[in-house]
Amino acid sequence: MRVMVGVKRVVDYAVKVRVAADKKAVDLANVKMSMNPFCEIAVEEAVRLKEAKKATEVIAVSVGPKASAETLRTALAMGADRGIHIMTDIRTDQELGSLSVAKILAKVASEESPDAIILGKQSIDGDFGCTGSMLASLMDVPQCTFAAKIDFDASTVERETDTGTEIVKFPGLPAVFTADLRLNEPRYATLPNIMKAKKKKIDTKSIEDLGVELSEGNEVLEVFEPPPREAGILVDDVDGLVDKLKNEASVI
Repeated sequence: MRVMVGVKRVVDYAVKVRVAADKKAVDLANVKMSMNPFCEIAVEEAVRLKEAKKATEVIAVSVGPKASAETLRTALAMGADRGIHIMTDIRTDQELGSLSVAKILAKVASEESPDAIILGKQSIDGDFGCTGSMLASLMDVPQCTFAAKIDFDASTVERETDTGTEIVKFPGLPAVFTADLRLNEPRYATLPNIMKAKKKKIDTKSIEDLGVELSEGNEVLEVFEPPPREAGILVDDVDGLVDKLKNEASVI
């Protein structure tokens, strides 16, 4: 089984983002970037499949600027075998939409013929959470989203829902899976593996080389910080709390 996994370069989850002066985007100047946390989970799952002898090759794919090669190196250091970098200067946080990314990944998949494609359920910059579903639709293959556990032997996926989890059965491979938080805990790349990753192959292509027609995305009209939260209040007793919740907040 060959596994293709998507990785995205995003603003590090611990960074407090700044709005650009023109209020049209997030300011990325001198900001720490890292692999999207859900993509880390996807890479970890793919590597575990290879360690369990269920996967023969793990291919990491990233769409983004030149610096996205660093993100691919992280995936290679975690255990992926090789990388594919689709180079573009289009901002992937708001200009290159989910459908365009899905089209790019579908084109790469048509060339690589993976048996399983594992993506993070969403990226922490746009938070759209729809690339995996769009990719499955374009490829006309089954999709299993929000995966908390994947059993390839039984062809089942335990997936997160609003009320807990449910177990679904997928008809077979190829298929697209999106990773949720409880799927696994990603490993830290060790220094020896970081050094080995420098020698692993990364194929670089441009979107133009793929011949993919990009779709029009949403137009960002304005980016702004959320308004500051008002200070809380203290109540004297439970009756006072109930009164506030009922008569002022109207939540009970």
